Amino acid sequence: QVQLVESGGGSVQSGGSLRLSCAASGFTYSRYSMAWFRQTPGKEREGVAAIDSDGRTAYADSVKGRFTISQDNAKNTLQMNSLEPEDTAMYYCAAGSGAPFSWLLLLRSYYTYWGQGTQVTVSS
Repeated sequence: QVQLVESGGGSVQSGGSLRLSCAASGFTYSRYSMAWFRQTPGKEREGVAAIDSDGRTAYADSVKGRFTISQDNAKNTLQMNSLEPEDTAMYYCAAGSGAPFSWLLLLRSYYTYWGQGTQVTVSS
């Protein structure tokens, strides 16, 4: 059974940092792309950062230079620095079979498995 379990969310002041982790089990993670999406009430879930089985990464323009995604065996990590109130959202870990181009890695349609989410709140 595929499981993705997020951890590391919380509340932080603007300019602070948080590290999100996603523990994966039940599938051959080394063959999958992993990504983080976020969603706020009333808005679409958007791709934030992704990494595929070849190590290619993709980042949303809004987080480039501030967020870093990494993969270590079955654990995926999203390091978030210089957080802004606009980063406040529920963050979801996702796993999928990959995309032909790195810029497609942020599209929700390429992901099959999802975690339950972890809340990140950034106050000004």
